[in-house]
Amino acid sequence: MPGFRYQAYNVEGKLHKGVLEADSARQARSLLRDQGLTPYRVEVIAANDPAGGSRFRAVSLSNNEITLLTRQLASLLEAGLTVEQSLNALIEQAEEERSRQVLAALRGEILAGNTIAKALGAFPSVFSELYRTLVAAGETSGQLPRVLARLADYLEDRAQLRGRLSLALIYPGIVFLVAVGVVGALLVYVVPQVVQVFQHAHQQLPILTRVLIAFSSFLQATWVLWLVLAVGAGVGLHLALRRPASRAAVHRVLWRLPAIGRLLKRLDAARFAATLSILVGSRVPILQALDAGMGVMTLTPMRDALAVATRGVREGMPLSRALGATGAFPPVMVHLIASGEASGRLDESLERAARTQQNDIAVRLTAFATIFEPAMILFMGALVMFIVMSILLPIFQLNQLIGK
Repeated sequence: MPGFRYQAYNVEGKLHKGVLEADSARQARSLLRDQGLTPYRVEVIAANDPAGGSRFRAVSLSNNEITLLTRQLASLLEAGLTVEQSLNALIEQAEEERSRQVLAALRGEILAGNTIAKALGAFPSVFSELYRTLVAAGETSGQLPRVLARLADYLEDRAQLRGRLSLALIYPGIVFLVAVGVVGALLVYVVPQVVQVFQHAHQQLPILTRVLIAFSSFLQATWVLWLVLAVGAGVGLHLALRRPASRAAVHRVLWRLPAIGRLLKRLDAARFAATLSILVGSRVPILQALDAGMGVMTLTPMRDALAVATRGVREGMPLSRALGATGAFPPVMVHLIASGEASGRLDESLERAARTQQNDIAVRLTAFATIFEPAMILFMGALVMFIVMSILLPIFQLNQLIGK
């Protein structure tokens, strides 16, 4: 039974919004009239509407909302509630209307006889292919609460890693932009007015002052061009990343960078190990798990290396040897996977490998943030000192001339 999002007015003219279930849009309007409401808008939010009716616009949920819903559903199912009862409880609990819309649509699809994984497929923009694959594996194995709990852990770990990476990059980026803006304003607006006084003295200015004047004049004449070039470079990079060939070329350049390349490799390796751990632990076939794991990797060279490793596994090679032969994955991770294959605890070894890579990333990001801040302070101090000395040296010369 599909779900419908409605807007209706009561006899006092007050607008009511909500979600209800009906066999068709016509029946939904009839149910609203039975409640003393005048339907204004009724839109289907399930996969299909047998009576026609408009398709509801694309619904999106944040990563935090998906993680919370997954954790709550796992807890309710673990407590012995049925899927329908669990979804009813989540609908009552949901504070956001879009969450209620998604949950009501899922409940309608499940009551119509579909599996949970198939119901999730009605919202591909909300629930990823990896999410649906894990839920399908949980339903098949009869361990859906356990799989959902591990999936919630995985989503939380991924959000923490993404947040840690964002914090490590956003702060230095803001500091750098502010520093560039302040120095640019000094050179373009402040310095020319101060230095203009010295130029009327008809004296030979110090070399530092002449360099400052030349650089300030250059920026005054070309700052618009530099701004246009920066915007054009940003737009060009965005367009290039949308094309597979250009994106692969950019990724190969990043891949070869000494510090950034190693960090991005470990980031992709951590995502892949964490994803493969939960897939293998949910009894998903290894080849299917490798195909799903490829979807969480960002760098094109890493995806290509995993594709080569997948072909090796399909031909009968152990996973550790196939990954090691590519040279793209960290040796520690490869050895942990080999240990897991030998002991029969591959999912635990993969989880340990993911934790190892995440810890390594955290250490590198902390070191970067620790070094960047004092380095930026020293750079700004040296630049300001250069500007101040360029202004003070002519003043010292004028004082000497007046003293003579």
